[in-house]
Amino acid sequence: MGLLGSFNDEEGKVNSNAGKYRVMQVVLREKFVGKGSKNFSEIEDICNQQYAEGYRLHTFAQSTAGSTGLGGGDRTVCNLAFEKME
Repeated sequence: MGLLGSFNDEEGKVNSNAGKYRVMQVVLREKFVGKGSKNFSEIEDICNQQYAEGYRLHTFAQSTAGSTGLGGGDRTVCNLAFEKME
């Protein structure tokens, strides 16, 4: 498996590679009514699941991207890199 084989293109999918690092992406979506994100708890769930499998959060990066789809609004893209605890 090459370097790119350890990356995960599928947003929100929990990566189960057995390597030293796991990389995941979550797109936060705005609530239809009110403020905040409707799927923010997904990040916590992913972090807890990775910790239970022996990985700790190494790097967290976020960026904001505009959306022209139904409902418009900005989307926050969160990239998480987990490192195997030894």
